[in-house]
Amino acid sequence: MSTLTSPRQLPVAVIGAGPVGLAAAAHLLERAIEPLVLEAAPAVGANLLNYGHVPLFSPWRYNLDNAVARALSRHGWQSPDPDALPLAREVVERVLAPYVALDEVKAFVHCGHRVIAIARDGFDKVKSAGRSAAPFTLRVATKAGVSDMRARAVIDASGTWTTPNPLGANGLPARGEEGAAAQIHYGIPDVTGAAKQRYLGKRVLVVGAGHSAANALLSLAELADEDAGTRIAWALRGHSLERVFGGGAADALPARGRLGSQLRALQDAGRLQLVSDFRIASLVRRDGKLAVHGHGADAREKHIDGVDEIICATGQRPDLGITRELRLKLDPWLESTADLGPLIDPNLHSCGTVRPHGHRELSHPEAGFYTVGVKSYGRAPTFLMTTGFEQVRSVAAALAGDLEAADRVELVLPETGVCNSNLGDASGGCGVDASLPVEHDVTEPAAVAAEGCCRPAHPTTDPERELPVVSDVRATRGKPVPIRVEAKRCC
Repeated sequence: MSTLTSPRQLPVAVIGAGPVGLAAAAHLLERAIEPLVLEAAPAVGANLLNYGHVPLFSPWRYNLDNAVARALSRHGWQSPDPDALPLAREVVERVLAPYVALDEVKAFVHCGHRVIAIARDGFDKVKSAGRSAAPFTLRVATKAGVSDMRARAVIDASGTWTTPNPLGANGLPARGEEGAAAQIHYGIPDVTGAAKQRYLGKRVLVVGAGHSAANALLSLAELADEDAGTRIAWALRGHSLERVFGGGAADALPARGRLGSQLRALQDAGRLQLVSDFRIASLVRRDGKLAVHGHGADAREKHIDGVDEIICATGQRPDLGITRELRLKLDPWLESTADLGPLIDPNLHSCGTVRPHGHRELSHPEAGFYTVGVKSYGRAPTFLMTTGFEQVRSVAAALAGDLEAADRVELVLPETGVCNSNLGDASGGCGVDASLPVEHDVTEPAAVAAEGCCRPAHPTTDPERELPVVSDVRATRGKPVPIRVEAKRCC
């Protein structure tokens, strides 16, 4: 670790050694900036390893950062087939672990170092004069004790996987949830592998409407094929299944499309009990089983009884506690970086289009602090790993003073190619070729795919969400041009 004291000579702290955090380190090293990577877990890629058995729905081409790949290739590393689908653990085994083992990298990565707070050296949150010139202090817990480390800038890539949302529909843990913790798994358990005996022959309730829930449901269906005593219930807060099932054959990521199509087939075959419009309020333990109580939108009571195990796949939220002494600007309900909120708000967006963004949108009033990766999206569930790679490329360039590169867009995102989620029409309702990624044109001020199909959100969609005026710099070489980015919703 650096012992230099001049702020400009101090390292840039990177919190988290997952794929985005290590990509940040790689881009910093390419620009001769010393990174200080602090990982809470004993090894890199801990969040990916937690669900390492799960196949990612995006192929390798979207899960490899260019700077990491360049460093590995200099040592004879062979890139995986760009069109193959990795398991989550393979990203760690084939990319992250080999990268941190490189002689020019390993000295900068420190596992077992949990950041518990960040502040400005000598400044509390209130004091302003001279603040931006002061280095950051990171309070770090290790097996040896607690110490303070200093950095010229901080890139928070700590993710959200370890802070899952609770079962309660109001954002609080359901009454009785803590007491039932032994029968609840948050995330994606290895249902057909290490956790098989936990779920085999049991009545299992899956709560959630995203890809994590879909993976759990399909794995439970495999167990039910083996043991008819395995019974599956599925609870959703909403009414519609179309958004859950997704774009099907029209999805530019075929694995993501298949996931939704397989889930739909499971539901159509009557192989699970579906309880929609179910807002969980409390859990009660009776004779070793759980009774789940809640209500619908009409306030009528609903119940699911006789549950042995619950898989909570309701998403994650960012841990904001470590940044309490910093001046952050967050979206008031997504807890994302403020400028991203209107662009990714799931209340308004369902087309999967997110305007390309970089250091400007990811910055905060606290100069030199950036939130990147899935944490930058707060509670929004639409993040793709490749977006994080573009984020840190831009941030590293900005920290190096190369604003031309920092403001340039080098991102190609896969899109679904459909706006109405009508699985009966695999052609793609917006006239977009769903077999190809949609490349956002950097000469356009608002990169939204399928403009003819999607329209500006009706004001009644969310009357509290004002459409912001933001600075678009992609075609202006760093000179902000005020434009109005309208939130879109689908036809």
